[in-house]
Amino acid sequence: MAPTDSSGNGIRIGSVQGAFAIGDHNTVTHHGANHQGAAPATDPAQEELLRAVRALREDLGRAVATPEVQALADELAGTEEEITGSGAAAPGRLARLRGALTDAGAVVGLLASGAAVVQAVAALLGG
Repeated sequence: MAPTDSSGNGIRIGSVQGAFAIGDHNTVTHHGANHQGAAPATDPAQEELLRAVRALREDLGRAVATPEVQALADELAGTEEEITGSGAAAPGRLARLRGALTDAGAVVGLLASGAAVVQAVAALLGG
């Protein structure tokens, strides 16, 4: 038997975010979209960073694997995941990415995509 409120009515659900199902034999699929069905909103600077991150990740796939290149690849993957998941890379993520870019500077300096990521991170961190 369902709990009742003070007026004797059944369960009341006020506001819901995400996915849910009530009743027998229901199936729910939630793809992480917001309530309008769109991906998280990103500002133009974050979108630019996302494009640059994806390009650099692709270019790094052709680079010689060093510990610095692997650390940069890991930070790029985390940055992409954070932007696509929440709409923005947090300042801490950007600082770690900047450090990884600096550590892998020899490879980054040879790639146009590397310069684009450095510029996008600098713009978001303020210099």
